[in-house]
Amino acid sequence: MELTNTDSLKEQLIASDPEFRELAREHGRYEQRLSELSSLQYPSDDEQLEEVTLKKKKLAVKDQMHAIMLKHQHSESTAH
Repeated sequence: MELTNTDSLKEQLIASDPEFRELAREHGRYEQRLSELSSLQYPSDDEQLEEVTLKKKKLAVKDQMHAIMLKHQHSESTAH
């Protein structure tokens, strides 16, 4: 899957698929919080644990988004 095709498919799904749109928002929130946590010079134990947990959640959301994209691509290729 080409990067530009991937980006345009993501944009299309964000516009048309409520589930995908919510996953994209969630992914963005995780990414923003991870950025905040990674900028801390001396994170607490709780913040370190939160970072690990958020990385796992972010990856799970990314996997869900990828599955939706593959399903969409498959349905488009079989429709032609």
